[in-house]
Order: sequence, then C-alpha cells, then structure tokens
Amino acid sequence: MVGIIMGSQSDLKIMSKAAEILDELKVPYEVTIVSAHRTPHRMVSYAENAINRGIKVIIAGAGGAAHLPGMVASITTLPVIGVPVKSSNSIDGWDSVLSILQMPAGVPVATVALDGAVNAGILAAQIIGSHDPKIAENLKKYKTFLREKVEESVQKLEQSGYKNLL
Repeated sequence: MVGIIMGSQSDLKIMSKAAEILDELKVPYEVTIVSAHRTPHRMVSYAENAINRGIKVIIAGAGGAAHLPGMVASITTLPVIGVPVKSSNSIDGWDSVLSILQMPAGVPVATVALDGAVNAGILAAQIIGSHDPKIAENLKKYKTFLREKVEESVQKLEQSGYKNLL
C-alpha cells in the first residue's frame, strides 16, 4: 500500500493525480492530510506507524517551505517520494522544489518535478512492483500503452504532415 500525504487540503488537486495513476495501476493507497508545521505530532505518528499499517512507500506533497517529505523521511525507513507543489504562497514553486530536493546526507527523498504527482505515483508503483509481480505486470501494460500512444502520433504526423495536426 502507498501512503499519499499532503500538507493541506489545497494540495489535493495536485496530489489526487498520484491516486488516479495508482488506481489505474491497481495499487492500493490511502490519502490523508499531515501538516509538518500545523500538526507535527500527527506527522510523527503517521511516519512512525506507517510500516505497521502496511504502507510500503510514502508520497508526500507540500508547497512553500515544503518540510513534510523530509521530516517524514527523517522518521521512517520507508522510501519517501516528495512532490513539490506550487502553492499560492510559493515563489514560482522553486522554494518547494529546493526544500524537498536539498536533503542532507542520510535522509534521502526521491523528488519529482513541480506538481509531478503522476510520476510520484508511477515511481511508488515501480518500487512496489519490484517485489510484486502483479503490479510489475500492470506497469508493463502501462508502459506499452505509452509507447503505442507515441507510435500512433508518429503515424498521424507522417500521414498528415505537421501542419494538419496543429
């Protein structure tokens, strides 16, 4: 199971994309709000108890100062994937990206692109799929779908020319 957490409800629009791709890949997950700054005791409890609840990977999204992924990673031994979220109080999202990306040695957080919750979901599925053949097969089908979609675009471009596709 994947734990999807975020600093506030305003992050849900972005973080729901991780849930959607996990649905597509048939990976179970839970979604909740865990604020590093407003509910630090809840954050510690979540991180300390995630393994006992069957969580295998945590996806943590946060905007602004974006301390949630790193703080959770400092508490748990589970892989943590950070999603920097461009929030209303953000400096074009760079504050979030750098807060999650620049972790000290010993506290790694896999960091995806700004608002990159889809890739966070896929990465979580790949981590789980490395030990779960059913998830690995779902990922293989998804990657095949992506390849076929591009090949279809190539055919349309070659047949119609680029001007007809604009």
